[in-house]
Amino acid sequence: MENNKHDHDEEVLGYQKIDSYDHQKVNSIAVHYKDVLVQLGENPDREGLLKTPERVAKALQYLTHGYDIKPDEILRSAMFKEDYSQMVVVKDIEIFSMCEHHMLPFFGKAHIAYIPKGHIVGLSKIPRVVDAFARRLQVQERLTNEIRDCIQETLNPAGVAVVMECKHLCMAMRGVQKQNSVTTTSAFTGEFISNDKTRAEFLRLITATLH
Repeated sequence: MENNKHDHDEEVLGYQKIDSYDHQKVNSIAVHYKDVLVQLGENPDREGLLKTPERVAKALQYLTHGYDIKPDEILRSAMFKEDYSQMVVVKDIEIFSMCEHHMLPFFGKAHIAYIPKGHIVGLSKIPRVVDAFARRLQVQERLTNEIRDCIQETLNPAGVAVVMECKHLCMAMRGVQKQNSVTTTSAFTGEFISNDKTRAEFLRLITATLH
């Protein structure tokens, strides 16, 4: 069933995938992409491109849906009082984002730790916070800081550590065309800044193979 706000894909093998779009925005963006195809020397009316402007508009809306999410509310929805003060590490969190300079993807992994000070958070919420910030037009440096600041300001832990390792298609596909280069960024607060042993333990844990 379709209304003016949602697309509902048909059920396949017992699984129903539901994608939600703002159709007014889809139509507006699609018009511009049809013109882009013309400017590139293509024929937007040929069979393979007939639905491309609409598909691109929907893809962009999905890839930037983080603007509609409040990451701090994600954390607050699963905060629990707990007398635990050792480091909590969630590593190898997949990242998919869009470089704001060329609107090309960058992707990789985030490794995040915090030291609780009265509250812990449901572990699934940390990757969701990463997604909320990643699904926007970004630069890796700002993305790293935004994740750190959100966790610090919401949970008020004794410290937060974030390390990100990403490949950028704006480097691999254009410009310097270095396909295997990886960009690493880091951001720390509290104990991870003031205590060298704590920071070293975090770096050891995210590089160790424990599983």
